[in-house]
Amino acid sequence: MKLFFLLLAGVASTVLAADGTGLKAGDPAKGQQIVAAVCSACHNTDGNSVISTNPKLAGQQPEYLLKQMKDFKGDGGKPARINPVMNAMIAAYNEEQMRDIAAYLSEQKPKGGKAKNYETIEFGRKIYRAGDQARGLPACAGCHGPAGAGIPGLFPRIAGQFPEYTEAQLKSFRAGDNSRTNDPNMMMRMVTHGMSNVVIRAVSDYIAGLH
Repeated sequence: MKLFFLLLAGVASTVLAADGTGLKAGDPAKGQQIVAAVCSACHNTDGNSVISTNPKLAGQQPEYLLKQMKDFKGDGGKPARINPVMNAMIAAYNEEQMRDIAAYLSEQKPKGGKAKNYETIEFGRKIYRAGDQARGLPACAGCHGPAGAGIPGLFPRIAGQFPEYTEAQLKSFRAGDNSRTNDPNMMMRMVTHGMSNVVIRAVSDYIAGLH
C-alpha cells in the first residue's frame, strides 16, 4: 500500500506538470463539428456510445480526453497508445482541434449504465470502495471517487462506463500490452497486477452502475 501512495504522488506531479503548461480551453462549438462529422460513428453525436466496445466519452475530464488523443497520435514517433482505428482517426488533427473535441465532449451529459450481475455487486462494491489488502489492491475510489466522477486533471471519470469496455481496459493494463501502456508511472499496470479475472469482472460491473 505504501508503494501505491508513492505512485499516486508521482502520478499527480507528472500529470500536473504535463498538462499544467498552458491549459488552454478548447472551443466546444468547433469540437461539436468534428465529433458530428467523424467521432459520432463510434461514440455517438453526444459522446454517449451505444456500442459496448466503444467507450462513453460524454462528461469525461477534458484533460484526460486530450491526453488520450495525443497518445493515440504520438509525437513524431510511435504512438504511446496503440489502437489502429483511433491512431488513424486522430492523425489528421492538431492539438488545438483535439482541445476543441475534448471541450465539447466534456460538456455533454453522460447517460448512466447499470450493473448486470447482481450476484457480484457487493463484491465489486467492496473492492471499489475499500480495496483488498490481501491482494494488494487499493480502493478504486481513492483515485476515481466514490461515485466514479474522477478528479479533473488527474484521474478519469469511469462511472456508467460499459462493463465490457472497462473489463477489456483493465485486462490490457494487467497484460502490459501496447494498447494501455500510457498510464503515468505504470500506476494502473501496478494496480491491476493483483486483479484476477473474477475481480476485474466484478469491479467493471459495479462501475457500470455508478452515477
